[in-house]
Amino acid sequence: MCLSYNNRRKQQGIGLPATIFLVVILSIIVLAMGELTEQSGLGFGQDYHAMKAFYAAESGAQVALNRVFVGGVACSAPMTAIDFDSSGDNPGLNNCTASIDCTSVLVDGITYYTFLSTGSCGGGFEQAQRSIQVRASSN
Repeated sequence: MCLSYNNRRKQQGIGLPATIFLVVILSIIVLAMGELTEQSGLGFGQDYHAMKAFYAAESGAQVALNRVFVGGVACSAPMTAIDFDSSGDNPGLNNCTASIDCTSVLVDGITYYTFLSTGSCGGGFEQAQRSIQVRASSN
């Protein structure tokens, strides 16, 4: 009996520390993976709104060119801003606006127009703004 008791005593203690160690390591790995997933989701949201802001700015510049060259609207410093939410036919640019500035310069009898369109999409942490500058002449 005494021999059996000594063998058990020598084998005690390794199971519980090993289990606790594994549980702690696995918990750290799971937390790290959750943090990576959250950061990836935030990055995707920011990229998405940045892309939409670029397209809103591009659309604003095209509308400004159309207003001046086709519609006969005078080129004034701030032109009417475009709110893409106001019409229901732009589902891709919901929650986006474009502000447009226009300046004109006469050089050697040719009028050169400079359009600056700034698109803004999203809100809060995910808000993005992109600007496009377009130059065109009337000739």
